[in-house]
Amino acid sequence: MSTTSVQHETTGSSEHAIDTKKNCANLTPEQLTLWARVEREDLARIKIVAALIASSFAMNSLGDLAIAIGSFHSLASNLILLAAGIIGSKPIFSEAKEAIVEKRMNMELSMVIALTAALAIGEFLTVALIILFVLIAEEIEKLTLEKGRQSIKSLLGDLPQTISIEDPSNGTITNIDVNTAHPGQIAVIKPGSRIAIDGVVVSGHSTVDQSSITGEMLPAIKTSGKPIYAGTINQSGALRVKIESTGRETAYGKLLKTIEEAEKSQAPIENIADKLAGYLVYIALTWAAVTFLCTKDLPATISVIVVAGACGVAAGTPLAILGAIGQAARAGVILKAGQHLETLAKVQTIIFDKTGTLTTGQAAVTKVLTTKEFTQQTLLSAAATCELYSEHPLSIAIKLKASEDNVRKEAPEHFSYLPGRGIICQLQGHQIISGNRKLLAENNIDFSASDSLTEDFSSGETGVLVALDKKLAGLILIADQIRPEAHETAVQLKALNIRTVLLSGDSEQAVATIAKQVGIAEYKAAMLPAEKSAYIKLEQSRGQSVAMVGDGINDAPALITANIGIAIGSGSDIALESADAMIVKNNLLNLVDTIKIAKRCYGIIWFNFIGTIIVDLVGMGLASSGHLNPLAAALIHVGSELLFIFNSARLLAPSRKQTNETAKL
Repeated sequence: MSTTSVQHETTGSSEHAIDTKKNCANLTPEQLTLWARVEREDLARIKIVAALIASSFAMNSLGDLAIAIGSFHSLASNLILLAAGIIGSKPIFSEAKEAIVEKRMNMELSMVIALTAALAIGEFLTVALIILFVLIAEEIEKLTLEKGRQSIKSLLGDLPQTISIEDPSNGTITNIDVNTAHPGQIAVIKPGSRIAIDGVVVSGHSTVDQSSITGEMLPAIKTSGKPIYAGTINQSGALRVKIESTGRETAYGKLLKTIEEAEKSQAPIENIADKLAGYLVYIALTWAAVTFLCTKDLPATISVIVVAGACGVAAGTPLAILGAIGQAARAGVILKAGQHLETLAKVQTIIFDKTGTLTTGQAAVTKVLTTKEFTQQTLLSAAATCELYSEHPLSIAIKLKASEDNVRKEAPEHFSYLPGRGIICQLQGHQIISGNRKLLAENNIDFSASDSLTEDFSSGETGVLVALDKKLAGLILIADQIRPEAHETAVQLKALNIRTVLLSGDSEQAVATIAKQVGIAEYKAAMLPAEKSAYIKLEQSRGQSVAMVGDGINDAPALITANIGIAIGSGSDIALESADAMIVKNNLLNLVDTIKIAKRCYGIIWFNFIGTIIVDLVGMGLASSGHLNPLAAALIHVGSELLFIFNSARLLAPSRKQTNETAKL
């Protein structure tokens, strides 16, 4: 098969198998047998060619009767084989015709030249058998590519085709086609069902497995006002959901669209495969011409053309990339184009943002330190009460800690928020102050005792002072939490000989602390977005292939500047749009897995490249010296092609790690 037709097949836009789909409309791809996926015309062509060849063999086995028939027997046998060649060669001649119109050389055109020469010297059986081998090989190739496309489409599972809609006038529920649902309608989601729309819960209480979209391992509790995503699974209770988006506009749809676009894109290494295929054709034709001039041996000349081929490379390269994109998606990383897979395989330096990337971006209480007159429970209760109505990240951290420790929070009677300083409230005649030293000083509260509380105060922590009735009650230390997998990520990247750098707009001390805890030796602090981009450009000028991992709006310029920008799935919309890849499950180790997949993919591709060159050169050498007849040359051609295609197809299967993780579920 030519490179052009392979690319056409890989895009998924080919008309191949349309006939099959019509005949098997009620079956899923998984339910179809291998040959049921083959187009009827292709299958019929293979059967007819095989039958004609078999009838020719049968005629030759007539023995004495064949001798009696004489020349008629030989003529009939050759006519049968000629018919087989004409019927079977239609796809090959079609590809060759396209090549002539486009003024380019491909394997089909060279094959036509060889087959025509074989016919000229009366090698009718050889011609028919070569065509049969090629037809079978092409169908196996198509089926392998189809398997790749199906593996991509099944990554996130199938959405339901129907949805239950509630009639607002009488409350009746009707099942309708999901494609006819529209924003604003109320959908009823039953327990155990996969959700087909994005929306907001109107009523109901349930837990939802949304790991396929957000990467959360634990089911999320869904109550009124909580978001719902397509592709997730409702587990325990019924939910009434106001539809916000359907189909391709859902979070699920956008992920699937990104994967499909990546599948259709062409990586730079595919251009190399195209050129290699073209060069091998010209080498084979030149070698064949030299062979004929030197030996006058036409069968040997034909064998030289037949044995050479780069179909394994032409088909195997996009197939390997298709499989790697699928494996990366299963590993939790969505690549927006095949070229980014190649960049990941060659990346030398990975630059990380700090907040929201190496850290969770969510503040949490690390320590609760009290003075002698107060207990931790009293301190937390007072602080949580004071912060009850605030949505500041520090306030949220304090309230979460109080909930975890089952500490009571009460509604304050008076509440005063002072930006940049803190909060003052009143509760049952008692004054509570939660804030910084400036706020306590303004209210004439002695906070000198806080100095003894901050001996273990790290540079990455923020302190909230709490005073009760003009007395210092204690200090609550809060810090952004480092992602649990961040350190292991740095260790594994180092093992892959990839340099890691931390760039952050935070203070020197805060950045140094995080870098040390994660295990990143190089870091720069107090950097503006433009300075991050400038740093990346400097590294690129030094010959480094740079990846940038970030999550925020301020990371967008750096994500665009880097050779490959990688966004954390929980990051801002701007970061996600600016990036070339997205870590969907918010786990940095998924990035390490994807780099390994990329490296394996390109190892397979280069093995195919080198293997093809060796097989072709050795084969042409044997053919030109008379050690390969045209039929043996065809077997080597087809055999090596399938070998390299199947080598690439290994990437279509889930990795051992993914298989083990699936088995644990």
